[in-house]
Amino acid sequence: MAGHDDCPIAPVMIGDARKAADMAEELMKYDIYVIGFSFPVVPKDKARIRTQLSAAHTPAQIDKTIAAFTAVGKQMNII
Repeated sequence: MAGHDDCPIAPVMIGDARKAADMAEELMKYDIYVIGFSFPVVPKDKARIRTQLSAAHTPAQIDKTIAAFTAVGKQMNII
């Protein structure tokens, strides 16, 4: 299943299980609570970080999350 648009879960595809776990841990330092998922929960080499969006999130919260993902992604050479 490739995904769907009718749920609040938005995966951030990482691929490598260790990187997904490490990134989720680093994001906690920015007060961004996300979970890294890897095999056997998802297919091998399809590790991801699970984010869950809500209409209750403010634009400032979304901006903070994007900034944190960008900073950590660059720090870890993911982006």
